[in-house]
Amino acid sequence: MAPLGFLQVSPASLAGADTAVLLACVALATATLLFIFWLGYEPSDFTPLRSRLDQLLERRDAIYDNLRDLKFEYRAGKYAEGDFEEMKKALESEAALVLAEIDEETARDLTRSPGARPRRAPAGRGAQ
Repeated sequence: MAPLGFLQVSPASLAGADTAVLLACVALATATLLFIFWLGYEPSDFTPLRSRLDQLLERRDAIYDNLRDLKFEYRAGKYAEGDFEEMKKALESEAALVLAEIDEETARDLTRSPGARPRRAPAGRGAQ
C-alpha cells in the first residue's frame, strides 16, 4: 500500500489556516457589533400607542362591516331567517355596548383638563 502523502499537513499551511479563521472570526464579530449598536430607528418606533378610543372606534367599524356582510349573505340565501335574526341581534347588541363605551370615553376626554396628556391604551392582555 502506498503512503498517503496528500494527507500530510505542514506546519506552514496550518498557520495560514489559523490566520484565515482568526480573520473570519474578527470580521464576524465586527459585523455583529455594528448590527447591534449601529441600528437606525424607524419613525414607527416613536409613534404613540393607540388610545382606548381608537380601539373602540376600530371595533365599531368592524362590527358595522360584519353587519353589512351578514345582510348581504342573508340576501344571497346563505342563512335562514332565524339564524340571520339571531346573528343580527348579537351584532347589534355588541355594537350598542361598544357605542356606550365610546360615549363614556369621549365624556371622560371632555371632562379632562385641557393641558392633561391623553391616556395610553393599557398594555397586556386584550391590548392590541
